[in-house]
Amino acid sequence: MGSGIGARRRLGRFGPEISRVGFGAWAAGGAGWVFSLGHQDDASSIAAIHQAVAAGVNWIDTAAVYGCGHSEEVVGRALRQLPPSERPLVFTKCGLQCQSDPHRTPRRDLRPSSIRAELEDSLRRLGQDHIDLYQFHWPDRGGVPIEESWGEMSRLIAAGKVRFCGLSNFSVEEATRAAAIRPVDSLQPPFSLIERGAGWELLPWAESQGCGVIVYSPLQSGLLSGAHDRAGRSRLGADDLRRRDRHHVEPDYSRNLALVDALIPIAQGLGTNLAKLAVAWTLAWPGVTAAIVGARSPDQVDGWVEAPELVLDDAVMEQIARAVSESGSGEGPLLPPGRAA
Repeated sequence: MGSGIGARRRLGRFGPEISRVGFGAWAAGGAGWVFSLGHQDDASSIAAIHQAVAAGVNWIDTAAVYGCGHSEEVVGRALRQLPPSERPLVFTKCGLQCQSDPHRTPRRDLRPSSIRAELEDSLRRLGQDHIDLYQFHWPDRGGVPIEESWGEMSRLIAAGKVRFCGLSNFSVEEATRAAAIRPVDSLQPPFSLIERGAGWELLPWAESQGCGVIVYSPLQSGLLSGAHDRAGRSRLGADDLRRRDRHHVEPDYSRNLALVDALIPIAQGLGTNLAKLAVAWTLAWPGVTAAIVGARSPDQVDGWVEAPELVLDDAVMEQIARAVSESGSGEGPLLPPGRAA
């Protein structure tokens, strides 16, 4: 399996065994679209993917909307450069579609016909004959009931085009409705030391249902990597989403930087870095199967890939909770159920 990332866990009750960290390919979409994280060199993305796989990461998470298909194309190139036996599982998403002007907000469309068309496009870009985990990216905004969309997902699984299915950015109520049609193999919510809302209801629901959870943005688009400061923000490209993301602008930005300042000595006391601490914190929550972590280069992969090896005891979790509380950063519970002081 490679070294440094610990034992794998099953995704949900019947899903694949996955490493506790996966490679997030949002940044691989590059520049030129509305939710871009700025310019990204394709060769660096491919090198980062290969570094993650060599370290034991056995899945990649991407989406059709990332770079309006470009991320999937880059992932496909990275896969083809690996021997078939070494290729990771591929997770991607549909239902969030670029418009003719890629700088306009994407459409949310989960009509069955649209899901089928998106799947074929993703398979072509990735060079795959099936998707290991296919996810609805966001709830539909065109009036299509989740039952109708989820029924189509069941048919794609029956046809062998998709192995497992999941929901990204969906509520407990929506997931419950989908589960009445077919079990939800995985949920994908945002979850980090800053954005903690999933800890209130979504994670307990998933655990009670035997539903897997792969959380995204555990480093909050780099804020919790320790690599960002006020000077760094000024160097972000004009089309970088972080220039307008609420966590990267005032008043939240100063609170978040105060949190980073408070967390660094905790990480140092554990002999680790901030990125590993932040990712390990998400993995310490019951119900979390794994975390999606992005990287633009191999050295960034090295910065977080061993996070699953970092075990945070109650004393450390409480120390982190105090740092979060005193900074005033973000929203959501400070400690997992049963670990409150």
